[in-house]
Amino acid sequence: MKKLIFIITLLFAQPTISFANDSYFIDFSKVLNNSKPGAEAQKKLKQKIESDTKKFNKIEAGLRKQESEIISQKAALSPEEYQKKVKSLREKVSKLQKNKQASFENIAKSRNDAKKALLEAVNPIIKKYMDENKIRIVMDKQGVILGDTNLEITDKIISIINKEVSSLKIQ
Repeated sequence: MKKLIFIITLLFAQPTISFANDSYFIDFSKVLNNSKPGAEAQKKLKQKIESDTKKFNKIEAGLRKQESEIISQKAALSPEEYQKKVKSLREKVSKLQKNKQASFENIAKSRNDAKKALLEAVNPIIKKYMDENKIRIVMDKQGVILGDTNLEITDKIISIINKEVSSLKIQ
């Protein structure tokens, strides 16, 4: 019985051992953030967010000022005129919120498109690296619970990407 358990253990352990020798891992988040094209894309997206935020903050300040003016004029205005101005202000606020939402959705889409473009550029590079180094599998570091740091090829791949991929197009 002990021999049978020992043989079964060896049979199941053997594929894992040989599999581990041919597998490496890469930190895709690091590739996306630290490679030249990835960092450049991140910088452009951050600038777009900051620009849009400033624009929306300026509009919001103007709307707050209008709100204060309407409130201060309440006693001098007829109820109908007051309601008309309040309604107009609410419509402007609603339009601003819609524009803000659309802007940030557009930025999120641009971010996803840039990530997808970088991954499309990275896949052939990783494939070529795998072929040259006789690697059978490359896994994302997030899926690795524990691994020898010698099996991580992230920095090597980033180095190759920096040489071969100049930039990404961002809308």
